[in-house]
Amino acid sequence: MNIDLTKVKGLIFDYGGTLDTGGEHWSEVIWDAYQKAFVAVEKGEFREAYVFAERELARERLILPAHDFHDMLLIKLKIELEWLANHGLMSPDTVGEKSVEIAGYCYDAAKESVEASRPVLEALSAKYPLVLVSNFYGNIETALEDFGIRNYFKAIIESAVMGIRKPDPRIFEHGVKALGLLPEETLVIGDSYRKDIVPAESIGCQAIWLKGKGWTDEEDAQLHPNIISKLDEVIRLLL
Repeated sequence: MNIDLTKVKGLIFDYGGTLDTGGEHWSEVIWDAYQKAFVAVEKGEFREAYVFAERELARERLILPAHDFHDMLLIKLKIELEWLANHGLMSPDTVGEKSVEIAGYCYDAAKESVEASRPVLEALSAKYPLVLVSNFYGNIETALEDFGIRNYFKAIIESAVMGIRKPDPRIFEHGVKALGLLPEETLVIGDSYRKDIVPAESIGCQAIWLKGKGWTDEEDAQLHPNIISKLDEVIRLLL
């Protein structure tokens, strides 16, 4: 590890893929749920639907602040499955049923991962101020309340609210400002090399990469001196 622990005074956490999947890209979680729900499409077709849904959610405000994590998943999955149906890759008659089924699998998986993250947040928040910096849809506060972890964070910096998305490093500057610290006193923990580690380090923050299965082979092959495979390794490092 190439971290100066003597300088660390506060932590910035990513949310999606870090606290709610244990390092796996969310596409992998959803793809696994497709298999469990017997949605018979190729992975390449699924990834096209996944990207389409993400772009639709960025283009139009379909997810509202009051939507919890399950609501969000259901909205997103309906967009994905409707895309697949519109391209003749599944029956339109099954879209509603399969959306509910897959959303249920994904919500349960996220809840389990968040519960595993809770002791880490609890232990770290007793020593350090924590801030969350997340690319999200405008409902992160509701999602965190739903999972019972909002109280661990001093502030929430959310892309849909700020109008800035990772990998733009300015969103991390807002996180550092919310901590009231200098970048070199701030340790960023995230699951994406491109969206978390690179922009955080570009403004002078220290960083730990929670590395699981990523979106691209290129990212999976990327190396970094500060890689962990499980979130609780942060406790052993900092406490």
